Amino acid sequence: MATIKVKQVRSRIGCPKKQKLTLDALGLRKTGRVVEHNDNPAIRGMIEKVKHLVEVEL
Repeated sequence: MATIKVKQVRSRIGCPKKQKLTLDALGLRKTGRVVEHNDNPAIRGMIEKVKHLVEVEL
């Protein structure tokens, strides 16, 4: 199965609580952190909600 690398590039300060919880669910707690997830619709949906805070590498 393909994987996606997600990197948090902007701060979560000032973001709505739902977006902070989404970042937590992705495993991103600090700016600059990179996590790897399986490519599936659930992960894609979470990335879409916080696309202004993260960079995605396929």
